[in-house]
Amino acid sequence: MTSMARPRPFRLGALLLSGVALLAACGDDDNAGGSGGDGDTVTIRVQGLPPGTDQAGQDQFNAKIAEFEEQHPDIQIEASTNEYDPQTFSALLAGGGVEDVIRVPLTEPQGLIQRGQVQPITEYLDEWEHADEINPQVLESISDAEGDVYGIPRSPFALGLVYNRALFEQAGLDPDNPPATWDDVRAAAQAISSATGAAGFVHESKDGSGGWQLTMLAYAHGGDLEVPDGDTYVADFQNDAVRDSLQLLKEMRWTDGSMGETQLLNQDDVVRQFAAGQVGMFMGTPGTYRLAKQNFGMEDTANYGVTSMPQAGGDATMSGGEIFMVPASVPEDRARAAVEWMLFYYAEPQYDPQVAAAEAEALAQDPAAAVGVPTLPMFDAAQQQLINEAIAPFVNVELENFQPYLTGTPELELKPEPPLNAQALYQVLDPVVQAVLTDENADIDALLAAAEDEANRQLAAAQ
Repeated sequence: MTSMARPRPFRLGALLLSGVALLAACGDDDNAGGSGGDGDTVTIRVQGLPPGTDQAGQDQFNAKIAEFEEQHPDIQIEASTNEYDPQTFSALLAGGGVEDVIRVPLTEPQGLIQRGQVQPITEYLDEWEHADEINPQVLESISDAEGDVYGIPRSPFALGLVYNRALFEQAGLDPDNPPATWDDVRAAAQAISSATGAAGFVHESKDGSGGWQLTMLAYAHGGDLEVPDGDTYVADFQNDAVRDSLQLLKEMRWTDGSMGETQLLNQDDVVRQFAAGQVGMFMGTPGTYRLAKQNFGMEDTANYGVTSMPQAGGDATMSGGEIFMVPASVPEDRARAAVEWMLFYYAEPQYDPQVAAAEAEALAQDPAAAVGVPTLPMFDAAQQQLINEAIAPFVNVELENFQPYLTGTPELELKPEPPLNAQALYQVLDPVVQAVLTDENADIDALLAAAEDEANRQLAAAQ
């Protein structure tokens, strides 16, 4: 999918990304909802109810429904455990069997918008008292070219570069001035490898993560892996951005010798090695701090650093998260009620400093927990500062080590993952990345041509 123009004015105002947000721990299809029997009550069906195996989650969800209905006596909620499925959504939409609120990954909104399968909610969103405080950066990938917004995000994130501050110092590098370009990454990786014997930079390459991280690199180089072709999408692997990304990996691996000897790694492998001090840099989010500490026993977390995604002409990074949207088939009265619910359940808790403080205090009871790890804020700097102050007594991470990420990420375009069949696309690209990392004579052009043919075969079958 081609990226949207940047910057673009939003009806919700131009705000800045800033600060640290707490990374929180933690029916059937033949009735699409309708008006109540007295004609004054609107009934809406919403996705998001945890499965029956999660009784505590269901109890919590239902308690919030009761609270909402008490505040909104003219709206009734019917919760569904159904999940959005791109393979069946079009048929459900045509048959009137889809819920009024759907939960989709950030790979989906632009395709849904382009096909006219979801409706803009700007009119209803603008009525919310805090609408002008929403960070427009998190809305870019869920808006159209005219600036209309189509969803409410939850737990948005953006990819960056994670690095080991101790290895930087051992290599004579300044950990407070991490790489800003991929040329910088290459130079730093060589320095770390030469000075410490650790892998200067590691790229994931199996379980779909090879294609996933290659997509990140391509975005930083100014390219895409999937582009629209009329009403469909096609793979676009044979472009300079993808080719240059693979050539960079090839040179770092075979010319520089800065990527270590162990290849064919997934995310857990990489974070485990990083926690053990064996990796200088890898692509990830601030949330990998929690993985390194809690899952893999990283003892000296003061060595953890993260910066915004280094660039090579793209001025972009991959973003993700959950998006809650309203199908195009939903009539106006239910659409307005749907947005009321989405704001109540998903937006307002992210806005409220008291909620953030309560979550932080509860999380801090676990001595192994990481409290205060930054994510992509939903709201502007002023509101984020209130949240920062509320959770400050419970924060147990070195906030200054996240500052390069917080400073640099607002300058980048946030691009979602490829809009159609992204996971399958990543699996097709895994062998390409693996070949480059394990075969010094790998033919990048031939590998990309074969992978593009296979990806297009799969995309055609999925559309």
